[in-house]
Amino acid sequence: MSKFLITSALPYVNGVKHLGNLAGSLLPADIHARFRRQTGHDVLFLCGTDEHGTPIELAAHAAGVPVADYCARQHAVQADIYRRFGLSFDHFSRTSNAANRQLTQNIFRELDKAGFIEERTILQAYSPTDRRFLPDRYVVGTCPHCGHPNARGDQCENCTTLLDPEDLRSPRSAISGATDVEFRASRHLFLKLSAFEGRLRNWLATRRDWPPLVRSIALKWLDEGLRDRCITRDLEWGVPVPKAGFEDKVFYVWFDAPIGYIAAAIEWSEAAPGRDWRNWWQSGEDVTYVQFLAKDNIPFHAVSFPATLLGSGLPFKLVDTIKGFNWLTFEGGKFSTSAGRGIFTDTALDLLPADAWRWWLAANAPETADTDFTLARFVDGVNKDLADVLGNLVNRCLTFTATRFDGIVPEVGQPGPLEQQLAGALDEHLTELRRHHEGLAQRKAAEEVRAIWRLGNVYLAEAAPWSAIKDDTARAATIVNTGINLVRVAALTAWPFIPSSAEKILSSLGEPIGPVPWPLDSKHALSAIPGGRRIAVPPLLFPKIAVDDLRTAQPI
Repeated sequence: MSKFLITSALPYVNGVKHLGNLAGSLLPADIHARFRRQTGHDVLFLCGTDEHGTPIELAAHAAGVPVADYCARQHAVQADIYRRFGLSFDHFSRTSNAANRQLTQNIFRELDKAGFIEERTILQAYSPTDRRFLPDRYVVGTCPHCGHPNARGDQCENCTTLLDPEDLRSPRSAISGATDVEFRASRHLFLKLSAFEGRLRNWLATRRDWPPLVRSIALKWLDEGLRDRCITRDLEWGVPVPKAGFEDKVFYVWFDAPIGYIAAAIEWSEAAPGRDWRNWWQSGEDVTYVQFLAKDNIPFHAVSFPATLLGSGLPFKLVDTIKGFNWLTFEGGKFSTSAGRGIFTDTALDLLPADAWRWWLAANAPETADTDFTLARFVDGVNKDLADVLGNLVNRCLTFTATRFDGIVPEVGQPGPLEQQLAGALDEHLTELRRHHEGLAQRKAAEEVRAIWRLGNVYLAEAAPWSAIKDDTARAATIVNTGINLVRVAALTAWPFIPSSAEKILSSLGEPIGPVPWPLDSKHALSAIPGGRRIAVPPLLFPKIAVDDLRTAQPI
């Protein structure tokens, strides 16, 4: 049994995340983790809140509370939301915890010892109005590459180019909006990223199966020439720098945040006897490490973090596959946490059950291009797929069993041509579904799940047990038995996407509570529920929704 180490990009702790954050990393990582568990693999699924950096300080300042208190409160809020969304983390950590602080400092010491850290005096943004140095994200301005007017001092969200504050045109303070930004000398520490170009190229050459989006962004960085990166900041909140003369500084958030993946495993290991995080991060070839993240995070995970681990000389595992996503947009524009634009995860759960959102976001995943979320598209997709296809299959089959067979699964008879045709089609869909899951093509995987639901409806329509029962009870019994097993297959294949609904269906079929198995092939799948078992008709799983039901979620 192989092991799968799965991480999702760490969501910033500064406020509740929107659906774009969910679609671009958290949800696809959960779907893959569930699939891998379902197919018998050993899985460690890690995530946590990213609690350092200027966005957090700015949010705490705006809330009027100490940063530590703000982070603790917001971590609890996010953890609860993700639990209600069914995200099956094995551990949900915090980068401000002691494990990450100690590990980050240890890795820094090894990098320093190996000669990959260099002290430099740089010009840093200073605001006389604010009377303080302004770390990169405290400075906003016009991107010199694409002209975006609100680029940050570390990266342009629009074109994903990495920046330094002095690169910005017309810089201003993100705290006060003051435009009297000047640049003064300040001592900082740099990671000599340029020293890793050859090693990174050789390593990336072994990762040729990465999605084109990820490879193109990583190679673009290398082709443009790696720049040494400043890894310290003039902030009070963060991981302290363990070096004489730099006691008043903390590490740059993008230095310590990815290390938080490893720290999360250490915390997971310490939480229960018998666990050993080194079996995941320092083991051999039996572990496959998969990261899920949005495209603006790709450079840090495909270049900076691997360089950090390589330079440390410590035996940490490098990522095997990065699944990068484009952006989910909202009604023709960007989701925005800072601007409060879009549907946020807490509001989404107030409006509808988690599975409605999970299904639509997975079925419309922004894998090859940005995907635009509109209320009309969402309502249409959920009604057609969940209510009209899956819901219809479950209701028509189980209701017929309850009314005509007293809720008892009838004994199966000799399968006919329709059943043989069904078995062949089902095997093809199951093979394709597994291939898409393994290839991280989640949109195509959702299409195959939908195709299996439709296959069930087509079979029932053609076999017509309501007609057969009039003069051939045995034939009707075979159809109903086959239909009930099809409902089970529909639930099993749906489980990674809509776990709560799938478990309700399986419970109504009398399936045992516990790990949800993968349907191996049609022979086993269509005979798993024997005759004689009592089943129940579940309450309406997917009531139809209307756009007017979601009007409260219109953008601000």
